[in-house]
Amino acid sequence: MAETDPASLLRRIRALAMDVDGVLTDGGLWWGPNGEEWKRFCFADIMGVSLARRAGLIMALISGEDSPLVDRYASKMHIAFVAKSCRDKAGALKEFATSARVELAEICYMGDDINDLAAMELAGLSAAPSNASREVLDQAHMVTQSPGGNGAVREVIDALLAAKDLNTREVLARP
Repeated sequence: MAETDPASLLRRIRALAMDVDGVLTDGGLWWGPNGEEWKRFCFADIMGVSLARRAGLIMALISGEDSPLVDRYASKMHIAFVAKSCRDKAGALKEFATSARVELAEICYMGDDINDLAAMELAGLSAAPSNASREVLDQAHMVTQSPGGNGAVREVIDALLAAKDLNTREVLARP
């Protein structure tokens, strides 16, 4: 029988894959007067991703959109695996697992909408922000208190670090 206790699932996680819009952002999209696209990212989530990386978690972004802002975020946060314009997020998650040399059971996937469900089903731990679609909330092992783009990713990362008995101040001091 597969484990479903979130604490047990959290302890075995070695990698975190995330959707972008609605998870790392609030799902809003702003267009500038010249057609440029703007997205808002939360600094609590940015710090969480930095802590996760410093703690040794392998990170991935899997987005259905083809935004240059996804590349910019990945570059800033040193996230090597990026899948954009992704219509098969489960396939992208499998590709990430292979490239990162981790088992699917060792990956937490965080998504917010129905196009994330197949990847969530494959991951060892699935997480969702509080404002995710009903189908995603029903599927998730873990639902954050915060909505997407407002600290939800940080909540998941804090839980992952706590499950591994990692002190965030000590993790922050790592190079």
